[in-house]
Amino acid sequence: MAARETGHPRRETGHPLREAGESGVLTLAAAPIGRAEDASARLVTELAEATLIAAEDTRRVRWLAASLNVELKARVVSYYDAVETRRTPGLLEDLKAGQDILLITDAGTPAISDPGYRLVAAAAAAGLRVTALPGPSAVTTALAVSGLPTDRFCFEGFPPRGKGQRARRFAELAADARTQVYFEAGRRVAVTLAELAASHGEDRRAVVCRELTKIHEEIVRGTLAELAGWAAAAGGGSGTVRGEITLVVAGTDRRSRRLARAAGDTPGDPGGGLGAGGRLGTGAGLGAGGDHGASAPLAG
Repeated sequence: MAARETGHPRRETGHPLREAGESGVLTLAAAPIGRAEDASARLVTELAEATLIAAEDTRRVRWLAASLNVELKARVVSYYDAVETRRTPGLLEDLKAGQDILLITDAGTPAISDPGYRLVAAAAAAGLRVTALPGPSAVTTALAVSGLPTDRFCFEGFPPRGKGQRARRFAELAADARTQVYFEAGRRVAVTLAELAASHGEDRRAVVCRELTKIHEEIVRGTLAELAGWAAAAGGGSGTVRGEITLVVAGTDRRSRRLARAAGDTPGDPGGGLGAGGRLGTGAGLGAGGDHGASAPLAG
C-alpha cells in the first residue's frame, strides 16, 4: 500500500503478493453480456481462485462458472440493489481484514448501472486497493456498433420513471452534442422513443440494440420517429420489445445548434443522415454529427 498521509494522493499498485496484515483487494469483474464463451481467460482464472465473491445474483454466477467448467471454491454472497447499502459495511470490513473480494454482476461491468458503486466508493475512501478485470459492457458495445459518432458520448443509464422528470431530463439532453446511450426496459421502449422524438426531434438519428451478442441479437437503425413506430408495433401491437435494450441517440450537429441559437429554441436534428437499418432497411452516412464540444463522459 502507498503512503496515506493527509494531502497526498494514494497510489494503488498491482503487486499480486501482499505481506501479512495487508488489506484485501476489491476486483470488479466484467461478465459476458450475452454468451458465456465471451468470458476472458482471466475471468475464468479469477472465478476459480476467488475465496469470496459478491454477486448480483448468486445463481447467475454459479451458472456462469458451470458454463466455463469452473468449480467455485469461494464463499458466494448476494450483492444486489436492495441489499447493496446494507452489505457494503460488512464487505468493507472483510477487505480491511485482508480478504480479497471478487465483485461480479449479472452482465457487463459492475458499478455501471449495476451494483458496485457504493462498495468501490467506500473502499477507495478507506484507502483500500480497487482494481478491475476488464471486459464486456453493453454501453460501449452498443456505441461501437451504432454507426453514430463515438468521439464524445454520455451514458444516461435508465431514464427517470416519473413523466415530469423524464421530460425535463430529455429537454436538457436535446441540445447536447454528444451521442447519448440509454438503457430501457422492453415494455417502456416505445414510449421512451416517442418522448425522445418529441424532445430531440423526430428526425434525430438513433439505434435500438436488442439482445446484444446473443443468438437473437437485433440492431435497428432509423430516426426516432421511425423507431418509435417500429417499437409501438412490436409484440403484435402491444408496444413491448422483448429482451435487453440499449438505445443510442445521436447528438446535435453544428448546423442544428447554430439554427437553434438563432431561433432561440431547442433543436432536433434536421439532417437525419443515417438511413434506417435492421427491420427498417439499410443505409449509410454519418452526417455532420461528429462535432462534439462537451467534456468526455462516463464510459462503462
